[in-house]
Amino acid sequence: MRRVSLPLWVTAGLLYIFMYAPIAVVVIYSFNAAKHGGPWAGFTTEWYGKLLTDELKMRAAWNTLVLAGVSTVVATVIGTMLGYGLSRFWFPGKKLFSWMMYIPVVIPDIVMAVAMLMFFAVVREWTGMFELGMTTMIIAHITFEIPFVAIVVRSRLVGMDPALEEAAHDLGASSWQTFWRVTFPLMLPGVVAGAMLAFTLSLDDFVVSFFTTGPGATTLPILIYASVKRGVTPDINALSTLIVLASVIGTIGVTLFQRRHQT
Repeated sequence: MRRVSLPLWVTAGLLYIFMYAPIAVVVIYSFNAAKHGGPWAGFTTEWYGKLLTDELKMRAAWNTLVLAGVSTVVATVIGTMLGYGLSRFWFPGKKLFSWMMYIPVVIPDIVMAVAMLMFFAVVREWTGMFELGMTTMIIAHITFEIPFVAIVVRSRLVGMDPALEEAAHDLGASSWQTFWRVTFPLMLPGVVAGAMLAFTLSLDDFVVSFFTTGPGATTLPILIYASVKRGVTPDINALSTLIVLASVIGTIGVTLFQRRHQT
């Protein structure tokens, strides 16, 4: 095995510091006793306790979890079916549809947000429905999450050996039995990875949420943005630290799940 050179180790270390130093600062200063941030004034866990008694932040946290949870479930179901269909069936315009699926992935968030806002405005003018709020946010999040799930699931299916499904058919299994007993268990790590990606994207999304939100539908990213404009306080650092912790736990959980199904 080739040994890694010292310059490469130094370069890698500097890159890791560049990426994670800002997050480390947020975590450290969430334990700062200073009430308005600034210089270090001692260690405290006071701000984490105050988060639990802050009704506004707890409501925003609940809205964020509901938004991420509902949109992830719906996007995972639709995205999984879309990824499966694109990898296993042929239909006219399949290549064009596959190409168009990448558009929501590559376009800037601001374009997606404005497009969703205009769409809801047109539908509301015609039908009187879709007042901006939690419902419009969920629909908007489902819209941009579906392609991510479909791409991940499709990639997983492309790497599968078709001979496994053919063998199941040769042994007398129906198409339904083959899917649930052969295909789905093999594609499950991709489905979970796609769902986790969708949940993470929804959890930290700001632009699309900001343009499609309404009264009583404030999420944590929107709340943090509004709070930061008045100055960063330790409770915001504590809230950000909890979000980072949730993301780390979720990432580790998905990694362990995938390793377990690969052995």
